[in-house]
Amino acid sequence: MELYKEEVQMNVSDTDIVAMADGELCDVADVADPVFSQKTMGESVAFSYEDDTVIICSPANGILSLLHPNGHAFGVTMKDGTELLVHIGVDTSNLKGEGFKMLSKKQGDAVKAGDPIIEMDLKTLSKQYDMAVMLIVTNSKEHPVSFVSPCTVKRGQVINRSV
Repeated sequence: MELYKEEVQMNVSDTDIVAMADGELCDVADVADPVFSQKTMGESVAFSYEDDTVIICSPANGILSLLHPNGHAFGVTMKDGTELLVHIGVDTSNLKGEGFKMLSKKQGDAVKAGDPIIEMDLKTLSKQYDMAVMLIVTNSKEHPVSFVSPCTVKRGQVINRSV
């Protein structure tokens, strides 16, 4: 298992949204929380992972516009204004940071697709929580996006399509 604690140069355009780690891209409708499954917050996809420890990386080039102090969520604003929210797990805000480790990036930093943001202890967290990882375009009405169909993905693989 390879952990991505170091930044890796990826050749990703400023309009690409990429897989944040190696895993499965899933239909968000299958997530147990209706806020996510009904796309209440915007166009979304979900991911599942199997490794004991998973590094969640930036899904796009932009600014790390939100880094929740508990480590269960972060946001990236792309250069065109598209706002991405990554929410790790369902109800994981209750953990107050347990099982999450923030890596080298700070809120307000410029990020590139594939930059490591959060390390999660999936082995421990998945014992009590649904650890689906949601990627939400919170302003998808202004910035329409379409995602690829559910499939196995590799970190850095482009997952959005032109609308």
